[in-house]
Parts: sequence; structure tokens; C-alpha cells
Amino acid sequence: MEIPVRSGEQGEKKNGKKLAWWQLSLIGVGCIIGTGYFLGSGIGIKMTGPSILVSFFLAGLGSYIVADALGKMSAQDPQEGSFRSYAKKAYGPWAGFGSGWVYWFSEMLITGSQLTALSILSRFWFPNVPLWIFASGYAVLGIIVVIIGTKGFERAQNVFAVIKIAAILMFIILAISVLFGLFGGSSKDFTIPNDMNEFMSKGVKGLWSSLIYGFYAFGGIEIMGIMAPRLKNKEDARKSGTIMLMILMTIYLISLALATGLVAVDKFNTKESPFVIALDKYNLDFFPHVFNGGIIIAGFSTMAASLYAVTSMLVTLSEDGDAPKIFSKKGKLKVPPLALSLTIGGLITSIVLSLVMPDSIYEYITTAAGLMLLYNWFFILVTFPRLIKATGFDHFKRFAGMALILTAISGTLLHKSSRPGFFVSILFVGLILIVLLIMHFIKKRKQSKE
Repeated sequence: MEIPVRSGEQGEKKNGKKLAWWQLSLIGVGCIIGTGYFLGSGIGIKMTGPSILVSFFLAGLGSYIVADALGKMSAQDPQEGSFRSYAKKAYGPWAGFGSGWVYWFSEMLITGSQLTALSILSRFWFPNVPLWIFASGYAVLGIIVVIIGTKGFERAQNVFAVIKIAAILMFIILAISVLFGLFGGSSKDFTIPNDMNEFMSKGVKGLWSSLIYGFYAFGGIEIMGIMAPRLKNKEDARKSGTIMLMILMTIYLISLALATGLVAVDKFNTKESPFVIALDKYNLDFFPHVFNGGIIIAGFSTMAASLYAVTSMLVTLSEDGDAPKIFSKKGKLKVPPLALSLTIGGLITSIVLSLVMPDSIYEYITTAAGLMLLYNWFFILVTFPRLIKATGFDHFKRFAGMALILTAISGTLLHKSSRPGFFVSILFVGLILIVLLIMHFIKKRKQSKE
């Protein structure tokens, strides 16, 4: 996930090396693929079976509509603040405030989700170690990265991105090799659903419930808007987003089709990656360890970047007057100490939750994080016609995207494991609205006194 730029870094960013459209596409692919796909997709498979492919296709279509709208706005008016700046421009300060804080909370939840996912993956080797111990260790390492700074870490992001893509490609190659008779496999091992009942094993309700996990796997498309000002040609913003999503859709659908075809749906669980489970019965003793290690390395890079993102976003909100000024007050560290303290507080909350309810916390946090992202995506589509002269087809796509997003949001109410995540996300939105009302009331009183 791209790190929001603080005012002191603007010059460096603008003078940095410009990107070709294909470079931005690859950066997007590397930043979006994360534990939400490697681990979260398993939850979706359990909910709906092989029809998870439909969920991911619809989520990819919805993501494309949002990315295309953001690309058009970026091409017309590249902004470092991206969707937050557009919301403020279209509807005023309240919209910028709301969009910024919804994004902050969503990234904080995503960080907690990644922290939990890394801990679950680490228990592959140490099953008896409590989840909160791993979570604490990864949290400390992540905070150290934020304190040290990200110059060297940013250079390593390209390596981590390659690891993520290579992990999926390794699974695809090995799964296809199994079907050709290698590693003790056979083409007969691949099962194609015979009818709709097998394809959609949990019915329409299961498909509807799983849609949120498809969207969550595409979480991070906002990076295309955030990094658009660095393109050599701003008109290439839409092309970059389209190519990026085509690559993601291709590798997601192929790998999921192989995973659900190689093993029965009831074998999947939330404690292991579905791709490790799919190849578990073959003579591939090295694969679970290599794949798991690759995911942990790549997942930590995403988590650390998200930690820096939420801290920097808080500083940016503070500098713009949308958060208390105290959060942008600098100390001896490279990041303002109080902004860092709030980030640490969020991490501690995630660790405590993982201690209290270790079996369900990942689904709760993942659902809430995905929903908070979707609220911002929905607002991007609401903002679009206020800033761009939209054609009839633009409006058709926009309403289709909104319908898909609302379908994913409402689907979380249908399943008992994702329902708490919905209420968590509503709680955060409610808090933001209350603060907005208080700020409006205070402003009104000041104006009346003047």
C-alpha cells in the first residue's frame, strides 16, 4: 500500500523519477496481493464452494468500475490526496474529513487483519503457540520499521512484490504439474462440478455472503490514484488501472479454479492458506514451508507499509485541520510521537482481541476492514459525476458498481461469522459522523458569536 505523503516530503515526491504506465500497473499488482487473498479467500470458499470464482469475478468487475472512475479523475486532475482530495473538492471539507477518517480506520483494521493473518500462518510451524504472542512480535517489528523510516524498506518493496506474484505462479505451475501426473497426481484428481448444486454448494446465500472476500482481495486499488501524479503521462492513469486488474483477475481466477478443483470444499479452513491445503496430499513436502514463508515475508511488508500509512495519514489529517494539531507535533523521532502512539494503541487493541477470541477475530477484522474500504469506494463513485462530465455509459457503470458494492455490504449480514464485522464498521462510521456533527455545532456557535 502506498504511503501517504506528508507536506515536508512533497518536493521529494514530485521530483522523483516518473513512472511509465506499466510500472504503475506492476506496483499496483504487488501492493494489492496480500493476506486477504492468500488466507481470506479460504473463508470465501467455505461460504460458497467453487462459485467463489463468481464472487471474485463480480468483485473484479466492481473494482474495475471504481478504478476506472478514479483513473478518469486522476487523469484530469492528479492529486496526492487522491480520493480524499476529490471528495473535498466535490462536496466540501466535511467530505474530505469523512473520507480521510474512514480510510484511516479501514487501514487500521487492515493492519490488524494482516497482523492476525501473519500470526495464523506462523502457527503452521508452531501450532501450540498462542496467537497473541506472534501478533505481539510482528507488531513490535512493524513499529520498529515505522520509527527507523522507509528509505531502505521502500527499495525492498519491489522484492516483496515479486515474492507475492511468484508464490501464486508457483502454486499454479505445481497444480498443473500434478494434473499431468507429477508428484503422485493425476488428471482425475481435478473435479469439475456436475450441476449448479455442486458449483454453488451453499446456494445464493453463500455466494452473496462470500462477495465481501472477493472485494477484499482487490483492496488497495486506491494506490492507482495516489500514485497517478508520478506518471510520465497523466492520461495513462486509466490504462494502468485496467492492465493491473486484468493481471489480478487472471491469476486470481486460475489459482482459485485449481484450488477448488483439487480438494473438497469442506477441507478448507481459516487457519491455513487454501493453496497449501489444495496440494497437501501430494509429494510436495517442500511446498507448504516455502509457500507459507513467502506469504509471511510478503504479508509483513504489506503490514509494515500499512502501519506507516495510518500514521502518516493521521499526520496529514492533523496538518489539514481534520485532526487535533497535537498529532502532527514533531518530537525526536522521525514520526510525530502522538500519531505513532495512536497507531500502537490500535495494534494493542488487535492483539487483545486476538487473545480474547482467537478463532473468530480474523473473520471479524477482515470483514470490517473490507467494508470500510467499500464505503470509500462507494463515495468515489458518488463523487465522480461532480468532477467529471459523465456520459450515459459512465452513469450506467457507476450505478452497476454501486449495486455490486451494496450487494457485498449487505451480504455480510447473512452469515454469522461476518455479521459482527458489519456492526464494527458501522460503529466506526457512526463515530466519524458524531465527530462531524460536533464540529459543525462548534463552528455554528463560533459564527453566531461573531
